[in-house]
Amino acid sequence: MADTAAGPDITSRPDSTPRSGGAGGGGLSAGEGDDDQARADAAASYHGSVGIGGALTDEEADRLAIVAAELHPSFTGDSSAVAMLNHCLVRHAAVPNLRGDPPVLAFHRPEADRVDAWAADAATALAMVIGVGQGVRLRSCDASGCDLVFFDVTRNASRRFCGVSCQNRAKASAYRARRRA
Repeated sequence: MADTAAGPDITSRPDSTPRSGGAGGGGLSAGEGDDDQARADAAASYHGSVGIGGALTDEEADRLAIVAAELHPSFTGDSSAVAMLNHCLVRHAAVPNLRGDPPVLAFHRPEADRVDAWAADAATALAMVIGVGQGVRLRSCDASGCDLVFFDVTRNASRRFCGVSCQNRAKASAYRARRRA
């Protein structure tokens, strides 16, 4: 899961530029690049239509902080996580639907405001991960002072930190503690 406030810029994708296949393969034909660009344009248009672009207001930031606190137990294995997630899905009216041309899948009402749209989409994504038995891969960073969350993609589900900086900080701290002892 993303540990940045802003997601990737879907309108400037380097892989959507047509290039020749060459001997090594892997290139996109002009038609495939056009399809990718059309999908990116549709997604950007859709996201703009629900007000996802632009800076958050203070009220939206406060509401999203509440949603984040509600969703955080899903990453810690807390036994109340499922009930809280179900409550969040109902409260933000998570409803799967397709809209736009080409169709884009969303999990919120078409008339939803930005906070409800983000909350419904995030809660649905977490519910889908938990529902297919991958909830054990939803993790919270083990580094002290870090509250970031992530989805563990390692083969044996052993990742403990959100990134290398937290891992290095924790290992250095443990090393210093061992040296003092």
